[in-house]
Amino acid sequence: MDDVTGCLACDLTAGRTAVPGGRVHQTPHWVVEHCVGPLGVGTLIVKPLRHVVQVAELTEGESAELGPLLRRMASAVTALTGPEQVYVCLWSHAGGRPGHIHFVVQPVRREDMNGHEQFGPALQLAMFQAGRTPDSQAVTAFVGRIRDHLAVQPS
Repeated sequence: MDDVTGCLACDLTAGRTAVPGGRVHQTPHWVVEHCVGPLGVGTLIVKPLRHVVQVAELTEGESAELGPLLRRMASAVTALTGPEQVYVCLWSHAGGRPGHIHFVVQPVRREDMNGHEQFGPALQLAMFQAGRTPDSQAVTAFVGRIRDHLAVQPS
């Protein structure tokens, strides 16, 4: 695994920075963790194990795993949170420069949209501006539930 100290994604993967609940899931090329930002309980981050800053830099193996993994995580989030929609989007900037790519898998509930009077990218921006990170105990409980769910659901 290529690892860059000071990259938040790498630091979380390597355990240099704690992520509530720990690792959700791992494949040979990807890791799934709960989001450490203010996007709500149940929001997952799907990122390559190695430090990659462009989708075009993904290997054939990483690319082959990506679609099925995103579908599986979105399905699990849907089953466990009952959202109106699950957003799946790529984020890859840190300080205005390309950073470690990661896909955000975010359950969006009607109360999220109503509370921020936004949807889509504007909702995510509003959630970041509000800056309310989820309670770490709620995140840890969700991570336990999704691990249990994934253990009994076929890939």
